[in-house]
This record gives sequence, structure tokens and C-alpha cells, in this order.
Amino acid sequence: MSTRFRCRHQPHLRAGVLAILTLLLTGCLGNDEHWHGKDISGLMPDLEFKLINGDHNAVTAGDYRGKVRLLFFGFTSCPDVCPTTLQKLNQIIGDLPQEQQDEVLTLFVSVDPERDTPERVDEYVHFFGEGIVGLTGTEPQLRELAKRYRTTFGYDEPDKDGYYAVSHSSAVYVFDREGEARLLLRSDLSRDEIRDDLLALVQEDH
Repeated sequence: MSTRFRCRHQPHLRAGVLAILTLLLTGCLGNDEHWHGKDISGLMPDLEFKLINGDHNAVTAGDYRGKVRLLFFGFTSCPDVCPTTLQKLNQIIGDLPQEQQDEVLTLFVSVDPERDTPERVDEYVHFFGEGIVGLTGTEPQLRELAKRYRTTFGYDEPDKDGYYAVSHSSAVYVFDREGEARLLLRSDLSRDEIRDDLLALVQEDH
């Protein structure tokens, strides 16, 4: 019996959550002209979590303090959004000056813990590059983290072949070295635009 997956964009978001994300994505909450991504300073909480890494060790946001961090929710069997986003981010970070590439870290959080073991997530992210950390946790932990950043995820009932859809956000949240929420990156931003934003954040404290 084969198990197939597909990824859909948040068809089950509650009205309140969807309204907030719509405001962010359409710019109704304002945007500093300095940034290409949406400025979410003061609109989202600091980076905070307790999850499991590829070595089955509990980790927190504090373990990655000192870097500009990109938070992205997904799952390893996602056929389109996840691989496209991770590849794009890896290429962008690789285009930064050599000495600044290590200053940016992508945190990929799997929202499919039933199938995505820590080992599987770790193997998946390393396919895209070294500057990506794969994380997962229990469903309640993941729900809590998604709610903290005003998003959600969901699963359809599997069919007789084990097929089901997983819905999750395609947004990338960017936090500065201190863990403060700074930007929301949309999928329509160009590589140069994202690169400029990341470079500006990396250089802020230098």
C-alpha cells in the first residue's frame, strides 16, 4: 500500500486567523519602506519554542541565538511549496558574502509528526544545504507554536490508499539575532529582495 501526500494552502484557517494573515500579506498593518518583506516588528512575539532536533535532543530558540533565523512550517513529503521554498532560501543565503552566510539559519519545523521522525526531517533538510535545522515535536507542541505565530495546519482524512492532504502556511518568519520578530517573507518576493533584507538584518549589529 503506497502513501501519497499533497500540500494545500490553509483551506481550514479560522476566520480570525485568516483575517490577521490577510492584513499582514496585503500590507494593511503597514510596512517600512526599508524592507521588501512585511515589517512585523511588534506584531509577532519573540522566537520561542521547545522542539526536538535530528539527534532526538530537546532544543529551544536560545540554542540558536546570535543568528538571524528564518522559521518555516512544512513537512518532508510536501510536493511543491516546501522543497521550492527551502531551495530558494538556501540559494539566497549562498549568495550572501562568505563571511555572512553562517550568520543566517533556517529552522524547518515539520507539522507532520506522525510520519516525520527526527531522523527523516534531519535527512530531508540536509538535502538542501548545511544552514538548515530540521525540527519536530508532538502535535500539541506544534499546534502551540503555530498558534503563537498566528497560523495553523491541518490534515484531511486519509483515503483507502493512505492518501491525505496536509495544509500549512507558506510564509517565512524572520527573527533577528536577539530573537525579535522582524519580517514576514511572501513567496512572491524575488531572491534579490530577500537577499537584501537578510543582509540588512545581518549587518544591523555590526
